Amino acid sequence: MQNSENTSNFYDAIVIGSGISGGWAAMELCKKGLKTLLLERGRDVKHIIDYPTANLKPWEFKNGLNNTLQDQLEDPVQSIAYNPAIKHFYASDKAQPYIQEKPFNWFRGYQVGGKSLTWGRQCYRLSDLDFEANKNDGYGVDWPIRYRDLEFWYDYVESFVGVSGERKNLSHLPDGNFLPAMELNCVEKHLGSSIKKEGKTLTIARVANLTKGWDNRGPCLYRNLCNRGCPYGGYFSSNSSTIPVAEATGNLTLRPFSVVAEILYNDKTEKASGVRVIDAQTNENFIFESKIIFVNASTISTTSILLNSKSKRFPNGLGNDCGELGHNLMDHHSSAGAFGTFNGFKDKYYEGRRPCGFLIPRYRNLKAQSEFDFIRGYNIQGDGERQEWEDKKNNEGFGVDFKSNLVTPGPWTVWMAGWGECLPYHDNKISLDEHAKDQWGLPQVRIDFSFRENEERMMKDIQDTCKEMLINAGFEEVNSFNYQKPGGSTIHEMGTARMGNDPNTSILNKHNQIHSVKNVFVTDGSCMSSSACQNPSLTYMALTARACDFAVQQLKDGNL
Repeated sequence: MQNSENTSNFYDAIVIGSGISGGWAAMELCKKGLKTLLLERGRDVKHIIDYPTANLKPWEFKNGLNNTLQDQLEDPVQSIAYNPAIKHFYASDKAQPYIQEKPFNWFRGYQVGGKSLTWGRQCYRLSDLDFEANKNDGYGVDWPIRYRDLEFWYDYVESFVGVSGERKNLSHLPDGNFLPAMELNCVEKHLGSSIKKEGKTLTIARVANLTKGWDNRGPCLYRNLCNRGCPYGGYFSSNSSTIPVAEATGNLTLRPFSVVAEILYNDKTEKASGVRVIDAQTNENFIFESKIIFVNASTISTTSILLNSKSKRFPNGLGNDCGELGHNLMDHHSSAGAFGTFNGFKDKYYEGRRPCGFLIPRYRNLKAQSEFDFIRGYNIQGDGERQEWEDKKNNEGFGVDFKSNLVTPGPWTVWMAGWGECLPYHDNKISLDEHAKDQWGLPQVRIDFSFRENEERMMKDIQDTCKEMLINAGFEEVNSFNYQKPGGSTIHEMGTARMGNDPNTSILNKHNQIHSVKNVFVTDGSCMSSSACQNPSLTYMALTARACDFAVQQLKDGNL
């Protein structure tokens, strides 16, 4: 190993992972004056320079936008999410396997920026309906924070990210500091007017797409090619936003190709002393030391690092006194919904390719958790559009008439599905396999996860209510569906190193510190005590900014 006393190997802070929360941690710590090492297991991706497909047309790809049989064989999971335009932003199943006790889609982005390059950009605040849910119905452990603890930090994060949306004055979905909202189209407005009579709300999605230039980024050009990387900075990513700001301070050292094997613990100081890193290109081992460590490798990777960080003090993983590390894995289900066609507005169309749909905020169990045969709730996400050539390419026909039919807009349609909360079940978990190793000799991750009866009942209600909303709004050919997608498919893994008040039942305290290792902070999805039903990335960012502020103050006060 490289000499750990070499001054170039010592930093004020180490951040593991450069995705949405890791980028925020690096920026906040650098801005506060800390010499910060940002570790990323994958390759470097420079904003604009490393977006090779950003401006390519479908016909400029060898196989169009179709995956090959080889893609499906070598990447049976990742190829579900990628196509040739974005394949380079996904990990390789063949090169970096994991073990599924039950089907679980673990989508991974191993590069600088992580999944911030490919995320859905939906930004919603949690409310006290969510923060109090565990306490009220007895599932999981009580969150150690409430909305008032995060409200300032939601404001703080949104003012940097740039979130477009409209204010709706709903207590269970707090409003934010929004840029001008994108516009609903005519069929979406029609559906919204209809369901308003039922006491439901339909609004444009709240997204990190810039409807006007913001902080030298954007605006969004409505290309809807976000997950290729936006050369205009029209949406928030670590690459376009937080990492450049961190670099501008002169305090950032970015080290790609750095696979973190473990966090090192010092028995005498009762703190973490640093990390052991395996260089992904040379297989060399390095030790980097720091005063504080932020672990932001994304839920499953973060937890696997903590589980592999064993010592005499922590034989079952760093900070795992309570035995909860790896347990309580959650992911939203998004399989159930309905679609239909609308015979009207034939003289209307839309402009551009809006990079988001609509949202129908949660409308179940807003007051009493016993209103229905399931607890917690869901929101509805969807979009309205006119059928185009891709929807009609299997139609029969030939020649001029066939081509004319393809380029003539079809009827208006609406597709919508529920994003539902998953309860924190103790036996939904990840663990490390004792025998199977990856290419760096580290234990492979074993995932054991399934949705249960509460989620199944919720999906049934989603199907019924989505179908009912469309029928009541005058849609035709209405059908409900349930795709029965396995866990991981919504890419919202959470909960395996949860926050809580009691060290006997949780890994982290209210400041995202490991209870028993005060200089280690975890602020990615693994810290979540419950999943709520909102897309969670905005909450990760707010928790990260809040924890960084606390950590730096603790350093100044000499407590770390």
